[in-house]
Amino acid sequence: MHLLGIDLGTSSIKAVLMNDQQVILGSNSQALAVTRPQVGWSEQDPADWLTAVDHALQTLQQAHPQAMADVQGLALSGQMHGATLVDAQNQVLRPCILWNDTRSYQEAAALDANPIFRQLSGNIVFPGFTAPKLVWVQKHEPALFAKLHKLLLPKDYVRWWLTGEYASDMSDAAGTAWLDVAKRAWSPELLASSGMRIEQMPQVLEGTAVSGYLHPRLAERWGIKQRVVVAGGAGDNAAAACGMGTVTAGSAFVSLGTSGVLFAATARYLPNPESAVHTFCHALPNTWHQMGVILSATDSLNWYAQIANQSPIALTQALGENLKPPSRVSFLPYLSGERTPHNDAKIRGAFTGLSHADQQVDLTQAVLEGVAFAIRDNLAALKAAGSHLERVTAVGGGSRSPYWLKVLATTLNLPIDLPAEGDFGAAFGAARLALIAATQAEPFSVLTAPAVAQTIEPETQFIQAFNEAYAHYQHLYPALKGASL
Repeated sequence: MHLLGIDLGTSSIKAVLMNDQQVILGSNSQALAVTRPQVGWSEQDPADWLTAVDHALQTLQQAHPQAMADVQGLALSGQMHGATLVDAQNQVLRPCILWNDTRSYQEAAALDANPIFRQLSGNIVFPGFTAPKLVWVQKHEPALFAKLHKLLLPKDYVRWWLTGEYASDMSDAAGTAWLDVAKRAWSPELLASSGMRIEQMPQVLEGTAVSGYLHPRLAERWGIKQRVVVAGGAGDNAAAACGMGTVTAGSAFVSLGTSGVLFAATARYLPNPESAVHTFCHALPNTWHQMGVILSATDSLNWYAQIANQSPIALTQALGENLKPPSRVSFLPYLSGERTPHNDAKIRGAFTGLSHADQQVDLTQAVLEGVAFAIRDNLAALKAAGSHLERVTAVGGGSRSPYWLKVLATTLNLPIDLPAEGDFGAAFGAARLALIAATQAEPFSVLTAPAVAQTIEPETQFIQAFNEAYAHYQHLYPALKGASL
């Protein structure tokens, strides 16, 4: 038996082909573009997702025809919170409004002022969540809103194309602000409070459940000879947690991707919206997770690299191998606003403390430290919400920078484990969910943690200096907020 996992990210789609022993035989990625029509806006054309999935699976079929012929399970992971609106003819009504789009900050504040949202969803209504996006569409594009037949999250639009089914999973649905996260069901009250009806929503399932079956015409196109179960799947962070085996209480990971995530699995529902921590359903039945999210992690380094006309790798390598005391320059990574802990869509980033003596390397160091300090804000928020972490596993593109990991371990004062070489990301996690759905295997026997290849320990001689630098960083947000236009 072979399985497919497909991760719909912001900058690319990645597909992995795996056997039932969880050995990845091949993978393929296809780039995606983001459009930003106005400041704070972020959109994608859903048609591009379908083209990218098709190209990725055709490429895998050409490289591994026998394994693709034997595929019997598929699952999707995806960027969360995006609003994909389709009409009764399943035509997309407008570009998808993405997770990092903050245009609906006023609508989010209005919904959040209604106490039932925090009571039932367990979360602040952030501007990036789906519900305020739909209120924005009602207000600014009423004729289009009147045609809305189904609201689908990004990966679930791809699911509809694959299966013809309108379905979502608990972990992704929890990020809409419409799910009763304790009951693991859509809330008619929350939907009605934002002008939506429950019949406009997809069926919501557990990540390990069967959501449908792959269309025979697509199976034939990709050389698949078997009936293919399509699992419920997961939102990208829950899927990455499944890939890392972060599914039992106390296990945690830090992701240095486009955004930054500090993710902790929990065995019960532990909401604390005032901390600005997300409390969502996990991809497994009767499990939940908490996470703090910053909007610009590697995005901050990529932004600075473009300005510096250098590659991110070249910039970080210029710092050398040994950890340095914190930079005199501070960087606040609020390039598109911030979620945890500030819930501030209007704040923007800044360098402070610049002098004539500062060089490119000093600003690079400040960027890495600023992201680490923002993640430490998340650690404090998770502690306030009841999660107490003893170590974390690092994933994401930023985890390939040894220097950045040393900064992060010392800033958090936590050991950071690096998994043994392999692909343990969201696409792999999705393939694992496909295996469970196709075989009805016991989930925890499948979702094991990888071996640890290396542990980055906090550098004790710098802990006090980084504590002091972090304390200075904490003073900068109020000052910046007061000076923002």
